[in-house]
Amino acid sequence: MRHCINCCIQLLPDGAHKHQVNCREGPHHGQQACPTCKGENKILFRVDSKQMNLLAVLEVRTEGNENWSGFLRLKKGKRCSLVFGLIIMTLVMASYILSGAHQELLISSPFHYGGFPSNPSLMDSENPSDTKEHHHQSSVNNISYVKDYPSIKLIINSITARIEFTTRQLPDLEDLKKQELHMFSVIPNKFLPNSKSPCWYEEFSGRNTTDPYLTNSYVLYSKRFRSTFDALRKAFWGHLAHAHGKHFRLRCLPHFYIIGQPKCGTTDLYDRLRLHPEVKFSAIKEPHWWTRKRFGIVRLRDGLRDRYPVEDYLDLFDLAAHQIHQELQANSAKEQSKMNTIIIGEASASTMWDNNAWTFFYDNSTDGEPPFLTQDFIHAFQPNAKLIVMLRDPVERLYSDYLYFASSNKSADDFHEKVTEALQLFENCMLDYSLRACVYNNTLNNAMPVRLQVGLYAVYLLDWLSVFDKQQFLILRLEDHASNVKYTMHKVFQFLNLGPLSEKQEALMTKSPASNARRPEDRNLGPMWPITQKILRDFYRPFNARLAQVLADEAFAWKTT
Repeated sequence: MRHCINCCIQLLPDGAHKHQVNCREGPHHGQQACPTCKGENKILFRVDSKQMNLLAVLEVRTEGNENWSGFLRLKKGKRCSLVFGLIIMTLVMASYILSGAHQELLISSPFHYGGFPSNPSLMDSENPSDTKEHHHQSSVNNISYVKDYPSIKLIINSITARIEFTTRQLPDLEDLKKQELHMFSVIPNKFLPNSKSPCWYEEFSGRNTTDPYLTNSYVLYSKRFRSTFDALRKAFWGHLAHAHGKHFRLRCLPHFYIIGQPKCGTTDLYDRLRLHPEVKFSAIKEPHWWTRKRFGIVRLRDGLRDRYPVEDYLDLFDLAAHQIHQELQANSAKEQSKMNTIIIGEASASTMWDNNAWTFFYDNSTDGEPPFLTQDFIHAFQPNAKLIVMLRDPVERLYSDYLYFASSNKSADDFHEKVTEALQLFENCMLDYSLRACVYNNTLNNAMPVRLQVGLYAVYLLDWLSVFDKQQFLILRLEDHASNVKYTMHKVFQFLNLGPLSEKQEALMTKSPASNARRPEDRNLGPMWPITQKILRDFYRPFNARLAQVLADEAFAWKTT
């Protein structure tokens, strides 16, 4: 009986494994197709990421046990073809082994079934015996990315050469009013003198059957806030002031803002600070009103909705306003002009950096730079506001941000590729526009697969310092907060002029576990590749150096973390 075996030897790029090759087996005279090849008799090659096609057709005739005689009976041309194909195959294998790229060579064996994922972080489980293989594959992937470093370094050098921290042109107050006529009609120029927080009384014309939060956009667009507003409704009617047959409600803005940055510990700071009896936060931890909701943005990818009026934002401080009103009423009854001790805070981590909506509403841009920023409007109403900023090493911040917001396929490989793509996009912008224009470029920010721009702290802080005094800021590092919570909180208390706590209150505040820590499934993915870390350190270095210079503190250069 004569048989013929035809096997395709293919060189495939990484990630393009084919589980089927042209394989026929059967009587020679019939040439009937065999079932789908399972890979037991194939040899696969992966050569970097380049497509290479090598087809060798081996035709071997066997009869009984006469293996060599069958080979010798082959025609001279076929024997030459066979030998030539084997020589080529041997040379390819040898070249990749000798060049150190043997990790890209995969030889399928009939004794092994199934494959391993290319990224070890994607493995569902790992036995102790797999540890060596895991670390070997990790180092292999990192080494392969090291080869790309020179080209990425050129991109970073191109960006660095174009960095220029320029002073922005501040808008006039009249220009601000033209942009937000309604806001300026609601918020007064002066506030109550005996309240630390900026508060004022506003006439309420509704009847006692009126729902004061019926049209609030936070309720209409988010079910998770409805229980919060149920509590506000119950407390509303008992905290109105009455004079001359009219009802008045106390309205307040925050005394201080925790303005950023995301994934830098702002949630933990918020959770600890709200335990202080003199501090009251908004009913929602992050209203994002100044940066998003006042423009009608819930999620930018979903487009614009109706703009949230300033009254909807002020509603979020009603519970705090009720307590301030009670203290004011009590002091008034005693004929005292005592300063109210309660202060209101707001902790939207987007306030410092997110100005993505400006392109939809502000036309008079100069060379792609926004004519108005969030801080311009806050300063117009609250020139004495206190601002708290929590920062961390921007390299680690970006990886934490990626792990938190990425929905699927998270891995060190994926993060590296996204970082590379983001750097290329940022460089393309810097070739044509200024640093500020690129940082606030909505199109670029939406296109970048990771939020590279959020870690450019110096750019944002300098723009905030163009309208607020440096003494109005408390700049903290997450690294310091994590190592000594008690010290950090004391700095915050001093900055906000808060009263001392009892030992029990302080212990509760400082000894509670960290909030919003990294999820277990994300911790299991491990750190970013060392080469990715090196790339990001190169990128952020000039921005960190400028930040350290502005703050006169080398700790903010994050040279060692």
